[in-house]
Amino acid sequence: MSERILITNDDGIEAPGIRWLARAAQRAGYDVVVAAPLTEASGSSAAMTAVEKDGKIVVEPRELTGARNIPAYAVAASPAFIVLLALREAFGAVPTVVLSGINRGANAGAAVIHSGTVGATLTASHAGLRGLAVSLDVLTPAAASSSSGGAAIADLDKVDDEQRHWDSAANLAVQLLPTLTHTPPGTVLNLNVPDLHCDGIRGLRRARLARFGQVQVSIAEAGEGFVRTAVQAAEEALEPDTDLAALADNYAVVTPIRAPGEATDVRLNLESIRVQSPAL
Repeated sequence: MSERILITNDDGIEAPGIRWLARAAQRAGYDVVVAAPLTEASGSSAAMTAVEKDGKIVVEPRELTGARNIPAYAVAASPAFIVLLALREAFGAVPTVVLSGINRGANAGAAVIHSGTVGATLTASHAGLRGLAVSLDVLTPAAASSSSGGAAIADLDKVDDEQRHWDSAANLAVQLLPTLTHTPPGTVLNLNVPDLHCDGIRGLRRARLARFGQVQVSIAEAGEGFVRTAVQAAEEALEPDTDLAALADNYAVVTPIRAPGEATDVRLNLESIRVQSPAL
């Protein structure tokens, strides 16, 4: 019996990455259903948000380009909430694996905590499912090495997304699935792939999360009643043996991550604390 795979993302149902991932998973023989946000939900982490109309969450059947036989739904909800709905059989049989992506841009370093792509897989993990978050590193070398970064990142919008190497990320994701299914229940793998043809990728490595993310938010302007932000490449030096360092060397990189849990290594001295009413 093949795995039942839910494919979602945070770039929205119209994003090209989700089509490539769905087609690759189906060609590999998996039972696939797609359910993704109606509109972009980047940066939503594991938020449980949805838009209701007359007390009902909006769900629209969609047809994916080049994948008409794959059931697909546009859902007015965050990726994590979509996973929750799938666990309640909103899109048919309950999935056994959640694939999230292919995200437009790397999800690397400690910044993965903010990612809606990763948040979907962590929500699946909390329910005991295995998850694979897949991202394509579209940040150009010029942007990655730039101290200002903002202009180079803005130039990414001028690139035709349909021409990116989604197939490289999709093929690696499908090859990782057998490995994922032999890990303990609740395991999440975070996969980042360079935006290169397969021949240009030097290999697949395991690496730890960098202490910082690939990009950072800065305050571009602040005034009375408003703040305007800008996104630019992070200025910190790359740490050896991290996901960001591997990406910079044109390696695809995978990092096992866990859903939040108790910090058992933290010691607390609570004996001196008394539960009492505050003095008036």
